Parts: sequence; structure tokens; C-alpha cells
Amino acid sequence: MTTITSASAPPARPSMLGGLLRLLRVWGDALATHWVRREAIKTLHQLDDRTLRDIGISRCQIEPAVTGDLDLELVRIR
Repeated sequence: MTTITSASAPPARPSMLGGLLRLLRVWGDALATHWVRREAIKTLHQLDDRTLRDIGISRCQIEPAVTGDLDLELVRIR
């Protein structure tokens, strides 16, 4: 019969530094995503209505389209 002792490997437990680094990475990713989305919204708002219609959205659909909340099945194709 083989026995496994805990002396061969220390128990796994998260460290404070690892958790802090993970939190900073998640926060940084969220901030970068926010900046990219705000820039896309700003750029789309600068387009005229005809150009927006050509790409398939209206002015009131810009933010939902950028954030991914726009339900394309509800959008009417003209």
C-alpha cells in the first residue's frame, strides 16, 4: 500500500499578491474596453444618417450596437 504525505508538496492556496495582480488586470482590461467603446461611439456619432443607414443602424442604436446589446433580429432592413 502506498501512502502520500503532504511533505512532498505544499498545500495550494491563493496568495494576496496573486489576487491583487488578477484584480488589477481585470480592472485594466475593463478600463481599456470602456475607452475603445467610447471612441467607437464618438466616431459613429460623427457619421451622417445616410452612412449610418448604410451600415445598418440608426443614430439611436449606436450605443447598443457598440456594446453588443442591439438585437439584430428586431432591426428592420429598409
